[in-house]
Amino acid sequence: MQNALPPLGWLRTFEAAARHLSFTGAARDLNMTQSAVSQQIKSLEGHLGRPLFHRRPRALELTEAGITYLPVVREAFRTLVRGTRAVLGDQQNTVQVQSNLTFAVNWLGPRLPAFRALHPEVQLTISTELWEPREMAEGAAVEVRYSLRPADTVRTELLRTDHYYPVCAPDFPVTLDTLQNQPLYDCSNLLSNWANWAEDQDMTWDNPPITYATTYMVSLSVAMAGGGLCLAHDTIVRRLLEEGRLITPFEHRAKMPEAYYLLLSPQAEETPGAIAFTNWLRAEMAADRAA
Repeated sequence: MQNALPPLGWLRTFEAAARHLSFTGAARDLNMTQSAVSQQIKSLEGHLGRPLFHRRPRALELTEAGITYLPVVREAFRTLVRGTRAVLGDQQNTVQVQSNLTFAVNWLGPRLPAFRALHPEVQLTISTELWEPREMAEGAAVEVRYSLRPADTVRTELLRTDHYYPVCAPDFPVTLDTLQNQPLYDCSNLLSNWANWAEDQDMTWDNPPITYATTYMVSLSVAMAGGGLCLAHDTIVRRLLEEGRLITPFEHRAKMPEAYYLLLSPQAEETPGAIAFTNWLRAEMAADRAA
């Protein structure tokens, strides 16, 4: 019986290739090369003595053997997940969450007491990034990413889009006519920037000097200290506006090209703690949009 079973890695590769109907898609999921995926599939087919895929010019198609074998493999993996969960016990309620620093401080952090009250059994570990990462951190189950559009290397869903606008301290003296003479701050390498905000309302923009930082936290802190104006958006600044620490001196709001996305590792969809957190996160985001 042991000799009849193919290696677990080959089966994992088969499931990913069948899910994507693409060796390239499977390679992204598994952090492998496309040629390595192809070789493992060939090895599995050789082990079974029959082909699992028809290789079409632009896509894969499961053979009858592949169609028959796929649900068996998937059920076997589900059984392994359930068994591993039973052995690990409380570790299934430990969830590593990844996000950018500003989101973690301004949106997630103030809401964590409410999450803990609902799910005291879930232990969160939160890691933060300054720049958009190329991929989820090792061990992360859930990521909230601020991006134009993340690569589909894991399950990805849109959480929310926002509008962006200038903010400043309550007593900061500024009008549209004097705006370009004021100290201006922004987060670097974003399309939600000063020039695009001005263009969105047909405002003449003479490219005044702007101080850039790698995180909104820097520009927001300067604005709260009365040192100038910065751009912000609803998700990261609503609480500061409600507390009166910042104001919006102008009415115009531009739609952000960037948006917030939820990324889920394969383990997250089978882990009770991650499921609880992501369901809570979706509900909080929906309530935030409705407010």
